[in-house]
Amino acid sequence: MKLWLGNIAPGTTDEELRAFLEKYGVASVISVEHVASEGSRPAAMVEISAAPEAVNRLTQRLNGMYWKGRSLTVQAMTR
Repeated sequence: MKLWLGNIAPGTTDEELRAFLEKYGVASVISVEHVASEGSRPAAMVEISAAPEAVNRLTQRLNGMYWKGRSLTVQAMTR
């Protein structure tokens, strides 16, 4: 399943994203793809290995959370 993480801090590394998600219970990050943007709100698409119920709980917990001085937008991608 994939998670959309929007409004991440510019310059956030794959390793920082992995560590952040692992801190909140993601056991396996499969891939991280930074989304190209010209704006001031970079984003990343992160593929994780987790049950749908766990992803829903994670999304609810992380959406709106402040990390590195920014309020994150987190959504589970169903497709």
